Amino acid sequence: MTSHTHSTLRLHDSDNVLVALRAIEAGETLDGGLVAASGMPRGHKIAVEEIAAGEVIRKYGQVIGFAGKTISPGDHVHTENCVYRGDFERNFEPCAGATPTAFVPQNQRATFRGYRRPGGGVGTRNYIAVISTVNCSATVCRMIAAHFTPEKLADYPNVDGVSAYVHSTGCGQVMGGEGYRMFMRTLAGYATHPNFAGVLMVGLGCEMAQVSLLMETYGLSESAGFHRMVIQESGGTRKTVEEGIARVEAMLPAANAAQREEVGAEHLSVALQCGGSDGYSGITANPSLGHAADLVVRHGGTAILAETPEIFGAEHLLTRRAERPEVAQKLLERIEWWKAYMERNGGSLDNNPSPGNKAGGLTTILEKSLGASAKGGSTNLVGVYEYAEKVTTPGFVFMDSPGYDPASVTGQVASGANIVCFTTGRGSVFGYKPAPSLKLATNSALYARMSEDMDIDCGAVISEGVSTEEMGQRIFERFLTMASGEKSKSEALGFGDNEFLPWLVGAVT
Repeated sequence: MTSHTHSTLRLHDSDNVLVALRAIEAGETLDGGLVAASGMPRGHKIAVEEIAAGEVIRKYGQVIGFAGKTISPGDHVHTENCVYRGDFERNFEPCAGATPTAFVPQNQRATFRGYRRPGGGVGTRNYIAVISTVNCSATVCRMIAAHFTPEKLADYPNVDGVSAYVHSTGCGQVMGGEGYRMFMRTLAGYATHPNFAGVLMVGLGCEMAQVSLLMETYGLSESAGFHRMVIQESGGTRKTVEEGIARVEAMLPAANAAQREEVGAEHLSVALQCGGSDGYSGITANPSLGHAADLVVRHGGTAILAETPEIFGAEHLLTRRAERPEVAQKLLERIEWWKAYMERNGGSLDNNPSPGNKAGGLTTILEKSLGASAKGGSTNLVGVYEYAEKVTTPGFVFMDSPGYDPASVTGQVASGANIVCFTTGRGSVFGYKPAPSLKLATNSALYARMSEDMDIDCGAVISEGVSTEEMGQRIFERFLTMASGEKSKSEALGFGDNEFLPWLVGAVT
């Protein structure tokens, strides 16, 4: 149950903290006669009752931390008195909260105008990709893509652009190892993504990530829309660039001939992301996006939640929504993998929130994760996938990834996401070609300050009393218009050429 007046908000009846809806001054009398012991920014927490040292601190009706010392009513609750502890009881009971999903009948589903591809996928954009298999071919790939300026593409108005997808790896990996498999899945996911009308893959020739091996492993073959080149075989930089330009030029007429057509919303695959979060993230933008994700699922589409370290502490809410016990078990296995991964690298999963998150009012990873998981809405969790693994099950799914946004989104796009939706409370500037990226501001002050970068002001949930359901409906409708070709603000600004970042795991030899 949520209740608020002009100064604070209580998210659940069992909460012992309130959220400040504006900057609070020391000594100020707040709702119900509560007196603020100190000043605090908007989005931060204030104790509504005494919390003895060691006792639970609750927000959203869930545990977000423990009192490091006795906290009095009116005290600012933050890093100085709220501490993380991971050994508290939670109910992980698989499938206990799973309920039948009310799907929209096929003939009543929303539609958008997308590009049908021969393999059965539907694209929301129409790019040609130049993909490097190894860092050694990155400059050549950039040279090829850079040739195709807007002036040179003027005769191909249906082509969104020619983009290079380059990175810092592709060699020195343990062949067949975990990191190698992740990387190869990522390349294969981009090579077959429906937002590409054509793909040119360029290798050096001696790297671990051989183009021929990638093609063999993932069943790719050369065609009018898929070309491979190897610099060592092509005669060096200049000859490869010239030949690469010629090959892209040969793909342009067919790419330009592609036409948008009306398709059902079941072809939407949305990457759910957040970054630069604040105390409003779990109150406005994330639950609104969660409602939009529910609409995507009910219309037959796919919503992909990710960032495993940022659901840590909220994973019990997801296991209870699992459709089958094995889905819940796979999620818990990924959590255990992360615990071991962090331990062997000298870290822990409470290495969060970031300094910016804390400045915005988030105190512990538990609090951040509870807010972040709200992006996943309320429908059943029907699948758990490894990083960049192709998502084959429509519905609400989880993909394992780090919390670092570029690496996480790269994996989601490789998994098939044709739209990205990103919530932020501190501000974020990015784009993820080839998938258009919609940015949601958690508070109206951010939206006003960075209106050229933010697509939707979810702060209206607080400032105007808009329900999260209504805001979610607005977001869903933007998915449809954006999928039909309307540019997001990040696209209009030209973002998307630098955010391709495969997750690097494992030894480099």
